[in-house]
Amino acid sequence: MPDPDLSRLKIDRGPHASPRRRRWLPYLAGAVLLAVVAAVAIKVASPTAVETVTVATAYPSQNYTLLNATGYVVPQRKAAVASKAQGRLEWLGVLEGSRVKKDEIIARIESRDVGASLAQASAQVKVAQANLELQLAELRDAEVNLRRSEELLGPKAISVQQYDADLARYKKAQASVSNSRAAIVSAQASAEAAQVAVDQTVIRAPFDGVVLIKHANVGDNITPFSSASDTKGAVVTIADMETLEVEADVAESNIGKIRADQPCLLQLDALPEVRFAGQVSRIVPTVDRSKATVLVKVRFVDRDARVLPDMSAKIAFLSRPLAGQDRKPVVAVQPAAIATRDGRKVVFVVRDGKAHETAVTTGERIGELVAVGGVAAGDTVVLSPGDKLRDGAGVTAAKK
Repeated sequence: MPDPDLSRLKIDRGPHASPRRRRWLPYLAGAVLLAVVAAVAIKVASPTAVETVTVATAYPSQNYTLLNATGYVVPQRKAAVASKAQGRLEWLGVLEGSRVKKDEIIARIESRDVGASLAQASAQVKVAQANLELQLAELRDAEVNLRRSEELLGPKAISVQQYDADLARYKKAQASVSNSRAAIVSAQASAEAAQVAVDQTVIRAPFDGVVLIKHANVGDNITPFSSASDTKGAVVTIADMETLEVEADVAESNIGKIRADQPCLLQLDALPEVRFAGQVSRIVPTVDRSKATVLVKVRFVDRDARVLPDMSAKIAFLSRPLAGQDRKPVVAVQPAAIATRDGRKVVFVVRDGKAHETAVTTGERIGELVAVGGVAAGDTVVLSPGDKLRDGAGVTAAKK
């Protein structure tokens, strides 16, 4: 079998090559160029991954804070109001939150039994007074007879025995008057005791305050000096809201930073947007061994009706009193978020996936932040924007 002719399989690359093959070369080159351009465009148009931070609010008082502590609002004058009398509660005139004035009647206990004792004691006073009138009349009659006997004894118109009898009658009448007067005093004392017993069935507010807790209801047995079941001791608990203070346990190692009348700034968890001016009222001169802490009490300089007992609070002990503007929050951001563009201070606010260049003004440094103007608290800004970041560039939060 003859050998095959392989020369016929050679590709013709000479000047006489097929024109159809040469026409494909420009199209192939164009396709490659378009692919490269598309890849570059996609890379340029894709969002830039950046780190972001949130614009926050800060208080200039942070620059003057020596120590921070936490505590609770506690009324310094608080009373569980009860009665010395025992009995069934028949009327209650307050509820939780009711404001009461000193000596205002807030409850009553059944008083028919002690009321009857008071009526009986009052009657005994009247009986004693009537007896005194009777004895006084007897004394006046004995005195008249004694004078007559003295006049008749001189001319011996009566015997000595008669005179002695009249004298004895007069002295006996005097003693009866003294006895009646003492009986009146005794009856009046009994009446006063009965009146006290009646008064004790009326429960009054010991001072101006607000009812915090209602312990008893109408029909409950009030026995303040007993722990028997189904009985109540106190009827209500009242607190004087004018004596509210914040009590905090401070580590004894930090107690040297605190002094009496030191200015403070108070923040309540229930009112986080408000800062209250405070002042150290007193430092309790004893240490809790188990916790190695000292109890510090801070009074409110500013009063607010929204402050209630047992609210949790944060205390900032300050190095100096604050001016009015230092207690107001300012907008602040991390210094690394501020860039310079064309001689201006700017930040890049992220909205709708794009970085918007925003001019800002800078103020004082507050802790690790810098006060700024031109943005609002809650805005998201780019942290450490590079020189290549421009207004309107697409950005996305970098994964941490």
